[in-house]
Amino acid sequence: MLEKVTCYLCGSGDSTHYTEAWDDLTGKPGTFHFVRCRQCGLTYQNPRIKEEFIGQYYDDEYIAHRKKKDWGLMTPLYNWAMGKHDRQKTKLVSRYKPLSPSSTILDIGCGAGTFLLRMHALYGAKISGVDFKDLSALPGFDLIDFHHGPIREQAFPDASFDLVTMWHFLEHDYAPLETLEKIKQLLKDDGTLVIEVPRVDSLTSRLYRERWPGLQAPQHTVLYSRQTLLESVQKAGFEIQDYLPYGAFPAYFYLFSGLAFKILKGKGLNLSRAIYPYFAGQLLASPILLFEKQLNLAMQTVICRRLQ
Repeated sequence: MLEKVTCYLCGSGDSTHYTEAWDDLTGKPGTFHFVRCRQCGLTYQNPRIKEEFIGQYYDDEYIAHRKKKDWGLMTPLYNWAMGKHDRQKTKLVSRYKPLSPSSTILDIGCGAGTFLLRMHALYGAKISGVDFKDLSALPGFDLIDFHHGPIREQAFPDASFDLVTMWHFLEHDYAPLETLEKIKQLLKDDGTLVIEVPRVDSLTSRLYRERWPGLQAPQHTVLYSRQTLLESVQKAGFEIQDYLPYGAFPAYFYLFSGLAFKILKGKGLNLSRAIYPYFAGQLLASPILLFEKQLNLAMQTVICRRLQ
């Protein structure tokens, strides 16, 4: 079920222990190990669960798939928060890529597809999504050109897309450089790639250490610092247009869940119960969150163009 791997960025097998981690989100058993490459500094899980077995860790409660709809009295607030997440993605993208009904968009790791559906509603853009889970039965997927499986196995024509997005996907990928090289083929000459991932050299990573939510073992195979993220996209043939020490995903989730993981120590986070203290804590933390973009709390985003 486990396999040893070499560094995804430089191919070296020379690494040092970084931390142990657990499935703190669901409480499934197992201890997982992250190492740091001695050659390039990339942090990655080694050994890792073989790709054919990882699906069991993405169950029906996996929040990105949004299969749970009833959150009791908190349902309106939950829906507002999830909608805000998509609004933040849209705001970020619109700064770098003008879109229109002729635009083609691909979201890799599209989850429930709500970002794509928003882009279609706002701009009339043609939307495609890829996810390794078959989510085609979810609402709105009749509007999405959905492909099931890894992006590197999909038969999209070259130069198909004006915009490719990966919102918290690359840290899950089993072959990130191959995926980036595939995206380069799929982008048009003036196409834009947007990648958001957790940042391993962030404030919350230093604060919570082995209970940092960005570890998310065993689903996260790679943990990117600013340096290793930029090196990865450049090695795959992209030019950096901009780098942001924040993202569309709420950094508060990492502040809250990291504290919860410290307290629960691997027992799993019951989201139905946690939703009440989550939103109460968000209100209390709002003064800190005003400075999220300056504090390097948890996330990072890189906006790229393909090199000609």
